[in-house]
Amino acid sequence: MIYPSVDVLKTKIDSKYSLVSLAAKRARTMQEGSAELLSNYKSVKNVGKALEEVAAGVLTKEKQDESKVYEDEV
Repeated sequence: MIYPSVDVLKTKIDSKYSLVSLAAKRARTMQEGSAELLSNYKSVKNVGKALEEVAAGVLTKEKQDESKVYEDEV
């Protein structure tokens, strides 16, 4: 993968795991027909488009609510 570079992506998202998870979820929603967030993309595939959205700062990770108990924590 040439664009966007991993170095640029790491400045936007703190961990590689979070980045992969976020991009996969966004790519899945794009495949299901969700609207595109950028006007033009260099990548043809949805995962590449999702990573471009992260690099542009349009797609970000949600802050986790510390007071909420999630299913995987029970």
